[in-house]
Amino acid sequence: MMDTRVTVKSQDGVEGMDPNNATETAPVFRTRDLAVYYGDFRAVRDVNIEIRGQDITAFIGPSGCGKSTVLRCFDRMNDLSPSARVDGTVEYHGIDLYGKDVDAVEVRRRVGMVFQKPNPVPKSIYDNLAFGPRLNGIKKKAELDEIVESSLKRAALWDEVKDRLKASAMGLSGGQQQRLCIARCIAVKPDVILMDEPCSALDPIATARIEDLMQEIKQDFTIIIVTHNMQQAARVSDRTAFFTTEVNPESDRRTGVLVEFDDTQKIFSNPGDDRTEAYVTGRFG
Repeated sequence: MMDTRVTVKSQDGVEGMDPNNATETAPVFRTRDLAVYYGDFRAVRDVNIEIRGQDITAFIGPSGCGKSTVLRCFDRMNDLSPSARVDGTVEYHGIDLYGKDVDAVEVRRRVGMVFQKPNPVPKSIYDNLAFGPRLNGIKKKAELDEIVESSLKRAALWDEVKDRLKASAMGLSGGQQQRLCIARCIAVKPDVILMDEPCSALDPIATARIEDLMQEIKQDFTIIIVTHNMQQAARVSDRTAFFTTEVNPESDRRTGVLVEFDDTQKIFSNPGDDRTEAYVTGRFG
């Protein structure tokens, strides 16, 4: 196959791969011997994983097993914790994400994040959507209007808010706020959307709408979701990674480890590791 990859430059001139021209077979992310420390504590170790494009990948496992810690490696959110240190390799389209010349701001433009609790800014619905594009240099109102409308439509929210775009986003319901946050993420046209337990604060109806939305947008975005809800992982994901904890003999503290990563159907119907089977069948966790 002819390599159709091309290079682009980030804000500081660092060359990287254009995700829109990457080869179909190349993974979006690849980690090698990934470990994350908080001070002297090793929170997770030996994570080797490949994330395919246009897949929904679910991270499951008991509390404290490193799911969210690994997720935050993909947009370098761990950089914001002074005590955090990332060892090993995290590649994004073949580029070392933690290379000394890589701009973390550019990483976060390409890799968006939706958090556990909806976090709209206390401004209008319109301004929530226009904020990112404005930061990226888009000033024309017609352009911003188009981005706001298309992003809200992609997030299945347009029909509910189109007549009150100047109203405060804080007046939306919890489920609407979370879809707004997804729309805000879409507005800056990322390559990847990370979701850290995006439905944990929502009721079942709002959760179902978010799950439907994920299925609708997966053709255009690579999605990684952390969830404690195994039924949700089974419903929405193409591949599932199961994490658990093991006692670190050096410190008697528990460290997160990746146990198994495979197609979701196999993880839930015929896992290859007894620990995975015990978790998905409810015998522990």
